Amino acid sequence: MLKADLHTHSTASDGLHEPSENVKFAKKVGLAAIGITDHDSVSGIDEAIEIANQLGIEVVPGIEMSTVEKGQDIHILGYFVNYKDKEFLRSLDELLKVRERRNEMMVEKLNELGIDITIKEVVAKVRRKGAKPGRPHIGEVLLDKGIVSTMEEAFDLYLGKKGKAFVNPIRISPEEGIEIIKKAGGVPVLAHPGVYDDDEMVIRLIKYGLGGIEAYHPDHDQAGERKYQEMAERYRILATAGSDFHGTRGKTTFHAPIGTKTVSYHIVEKLKSLAGSI
Repeated sequence: MLKADLHTHSTASDGLHEPSENVKFAKKVGLAAIGITDHDSVSGIDEAIEIANQLGIEVVPGIEMSTVEKGQDIHILGYFVNYKDKEFLRSLDELLKVRERRNEMMVEKLNELGIDITIKEVVAKVRRKGAKPGRPHIGEVLLDKGIVSTMEEAFDLYLGKKGKAFVNPIRISPEEGIEIIKKAGGVPVLAHPGVYDDDEMVIRLIKYGLGGIEAYHPDHDQAGERKYQEMAERYRILATAGSDFHGTRGKTTFHAPIGTKTVSYHIVEKLKSLAGSI
């Protein structure tokens, strides 16, 4: 059966590998398609498509859009977006400005906690010209300085939603993210719904206009995957899957290797059909 991993990150945001490398990894593990879904950035898609055409694998052009509700990050995946649409790109530019401010605020909080870290050190961790840093880049600096021993520890102690340096400036709402993706001709899908611990919100966003939810994700246990598969069936939307691959730091792959969580290729076909109808 042809399979697809619909959620991966590259150096266009906070992944460790170039978009072309993600495509090569996908080809190596036998996938028919791979989603390139960088945080608030589509700058890696053309590179991925170019190598994919050479290797005989399909790239699903995507985005993982940052939104906020009640102080919590809510990530909206968008598939088959018109990623060259000027209005869409302007929306992403605004989100990236907020991301930059958030990095500065987190560095300030870390300084207040007595940790010597600068935004210059964080920016230096960016591996692609024009890309913007994210929390994993801050985590890398903390690792280099010996403040933490693993990326998981960096997020648990400082950068995650319960961390000492966590901040979340005002961003667009999930509903606004859905609208931006739809306006760009894409299909909005809620990323890793189990992470939010708020199924009422998940159902509200489904009713608002989601085309799918990411039922299969490394942060979901089997019970969670079953629950969100059943929820997708109940509301007649798509259940998608993705590894949320960011690369391997040390001996740890964050979140999981490409191909760990997959769906049948017919889900890609359904996403195409939905995008074509928007």
